[in-house]
Amino acid sequence: MPRQKSTHVDSPAAVGERLRTARVRAGLSQRQLAFPGCSPAYISRIESGDRIPSLQLLRELGKRLDVNEDYLATGDETAGDRGASLLEAEVALRLGDLQEAERLYTAALARARDKNSNAEATAGLGHVAFRNGDPRGAIRHFENALSLYENDESRHPDLADNLGRAYAMVGELESAIAVFERCQDAAEAREDSLLSLQFSVLLAHALIDAGNLGRAEELLGHALAAGKDSQSPSVRAQLYWSQSRLHEERNDPETAARYARRALELLLLTEDTYRTARAHQLLAYIELSRGNADNALDLLEQGWPLIEQSGNKLERAQYRLEEARALAKLGRSEEAAALAMQISGLISDAAPEDAARGYAVLGSVYEELGEADRAREVYELAAELLEARNPNRYLIDVYSKLADLADASGRKEEAYEYMKKAVGQQRAVSEKLARPS
Repeated sequence: MPRQKSTHVDSPAAVGERLRTARVRAGLSQRQLAFPGCSPAYISRIESGDRIPSLQLLRELGKRLDVNEDYLATGDETAGDRGASLLEAEVALRLGDLQEAERLYTAALARARDKNSNAEATAGLGHVAFRNGDPRGAIRHFENALSLYENDESRHPDLADNLGRAYAMVGELESAIAVFERCQDAAEAREDSLLSLQFSVLLAHALIDAGNLGRAEELLGHALAAGKDSQSPSVRAQLYWSQSRLHEERNDPETAARYARRALELLLLTEDTYRTARAHQLLAYIELSRGNADNALDLLEQGWPLIEQSGNKLERAQYRLEEARALAKLGRSEEAAALAMQISGLISDAAPEDAARGYAVLGSVYEELGEADRAREVYELAAELLEARNPNRYLIDVYSKLADLADASGRKEEAYEYMKKAVGQQRAVSEKLARPS
């Protein structure tokens, strides 16, 4: 079968020759140059022209050989000078100076004279928007960049990762799943095991969010088999994290907590502040489900500096949502009420389910304060947001709360109607979770 024409390299043979020359110049053997996801055998195939490496792989190889990825891809000796402003922008982004990164990417976009530079600057603005907690803006920039990149997300895994997550943030789970599926398929076709594992985990998370637990479980089974011998703590932690989420959705908090602790223990050995923070959040959520609010609050306090440093505005708000839940369960109602109201205002436009959870927390706090009318108002807001995503397990609790409030105030018929909705929702969720795919 003829090899598909590549658009990011001049020719496989030329890439292989430039890689071999750079490797020999650096005094490295193929084994010394190899790293997880890029074996000595795969490097040998690249150098012989039998494999076309992704831009991400060329970037990693370039870092190890002190050459520019564009040089490895096309032989362009001037790529480093032409991309200096883009490199500056990327450094600013990695350091969290989002205002400076946006300025530099905007300037690079204005100066761009070729399609690739235009695409890189546009994608950079997408990453800035994502970090600023503007998922819709991020999606717009990423989609524009992809049109310039000829719509191949798999060649730009950082873009694909954030694009899929941005889709999920605004409730477009089908779009997120489609992005991750395409990237996983492309990574498998290129025999890029590390990238395949990355997108398998991302796809599994999106499937869990969508309630497709059967397919997520099957996917994670394959991923665990592929990654069980990985020497990378980050890879193993991501697999444990996914298993934890799956068991939590299956109403098995004990097993979920065990996997979450394993993930956190491994991530604490890495410099991955973002995933370490999210592991604190996941374990705190599970501890709250198990009634251990003190443990949950301790975990959230430990992880807050990490998510404050690495997460975007929406992710920080979602993290504080768990803190509000813990405070409410510990009887610190006024603190929880102030925090939950602040969170709901921040995320209502971007993540309906999380906003609804914020309103539900706020409702429970108002109940504890004896403000039944205000509790009912925010529970109704939560129900309105969640009803668009039927069936939804959070709606069971919201309808039950509304039924209790109506019953306590003597509105028996209204209470009956809400309880019927809660029971119907419970059946719908049970049926959904029982589906194999």
